[in-house]
Amino acid sequence: MPQTHGTPSAFDAATTVRRAEGGGLVADLDPGWDVGGGVLNGGYLLAVAARAAVLDSPHPHPVALSASYLRATAAGPAHLAVTPGPAGRTLAHSSVLLTGEAGPSLAAQVTTATLGTEPAEYFVNAAPQVPDPDECVVTRTTGAGPAVGLVRRIDTRLDPATAGWTAGRFSDHRVLRSWIRLADGGAPDPFTLLLFADALPPTAFAVGRTGWAPTVQLQVLVRALPAPGWCLVESRSTEVAGGWSDEECRIWDATGRLVAQARQLARAAR
Repeated sequence: MPQTHGTPSAFDAATTVRRAEGGGLVADLDPGWDVGGGVLNGGYLLAVAARAAVLDSPHPHPVALSASYLRATAAGPAHLAVTPGPAGRTLAHSSVLLTGEAGPSLAAQVTTATLGTEPAEYFVNAAPQVPDPDECVVTRTTGAGPAVGLVRRIDTRLDPATAGWTAGRFSDHRVLRSWIRLADGGAPDPFTLLLFADALPPTAFAVGRTGWAPTVQLQVLVRALPAPGWCLVESRSTEVAGGWSDEECRIWDATGRLVAQARQLARAAR
């Protein structure tokens, strides 16, 4: 079962990892977390791998993850092979290989530890000033909305300052900011932060390039246990060259505490 407290959310259920008869770990990858064309979201897949890593870890939380995406992954049964590494009183290491029906699709190095809620001793960048969620641009749809499952599973409220692309007003800067939470009201936790780190559209959308930009490599640092409520996500690109794009992401919880950082390399949107 997922390592969570209280009533499980749809995300908890969709990322559950269980022990198979005869040994090994398996998961049922849920089609409701796709980003189009039946391809599952990279943050969702990384959360499944993190669940596998903590099952036999002496520590309950993923704190540092580096994942390579070997191929696009569709919904269906998956096998997770966990190779334990060194483990101590404060942290443990392991590698996880997720294999779906088409073959291996994600390889991750995962460090686990125990996170807390202590205030930061030092920080450089405070959370940006963004209007309240009710004053931001709603992008989530329900009912007969788009077929993209992820859009239904999360509630995003884009900062109007970076949401011009939703109305055909494009920017010169590849920056997106948004409040985000699970659509069913589930409280954020370290596994949810892995989803949020890859949940916003590619920053290329801000400049009018809305083509597919597949993630090749994603690194996430989870810094603290998030408080209940909305999280604020800021994603920005610093370099686009040779058909490749990078994105840097920071996530603050409802108290303004930095709770996660991420960096990814993706193919540039066409």
